Amino acid sequence: MLYTKRCTALFAAAVLTAGPAFAQEVFKSEVSAQFFGSFVSSTWNRGVQQGATDSGGALGNYRFFFNDFNGVEFNYGYTLDTQKYLLYPGLIREKADVSEATASYVARYPGHRVTPFALLGAGALVYRPQNSVVTVEARPTFVYGAGIDVGFSQRVFMRVQYRGLVYSTPDFNNFYWGPERASHIAEPSIGFGVRF
Repeated sequence: MLYTKRCTALFAAAVLTAGPAFAQEVFKSEVSAQFFGSFVSSTWNRGVQQGATDSGGALGNYRFFFNDFNGVEFNYGYTLDTQKYLLYPGLIREKADVSEATASYVARYPGHRVTPFALLGAGALVYRPQNSVVTVEARPTFVYGAGIDVGFSQRVFMRVQYRGLVYSTPDFNNFYWGPERASHIAEPSIGFGVRF
């Protein structure tokens, strides 16, 4: 009789402890859409200042998580800006569409409503000038960032993040605009996403 009571109590304890674990859905994938600001640092080299206008764009994101804490993400972003080259005798402007494609490792700490995360990766920036005389130019980029996901439900969340991109500036194969140089783009963003 004592053996039966112990087995029943042990079984009941196992069911009660395992119940919440089975009740929670585990979502391995996320998609999000964000709007971001693009703020480019100015650089100087051989008497030529290079920079770009501050602008905004859109960013699409897909994340896949291997477990609760580690995953990968793939991003595609698009913005319009104007590259600026200040040299003698004046300022030269080149309007360009900028596409960015990056892949990153993502580390997160899942919380009940708020999930902080950090990312580190690489990709490319592709500049497509609106002036047909100048050629399309791609630049490799290093990307880093951090942010938080704020859950409205188990599936729907709001994402607030900062991404930084370090890259070589475009020169559009124009010797007079100066050599390539390292620069930085700051991209604060906000958007919404869904887990599935």
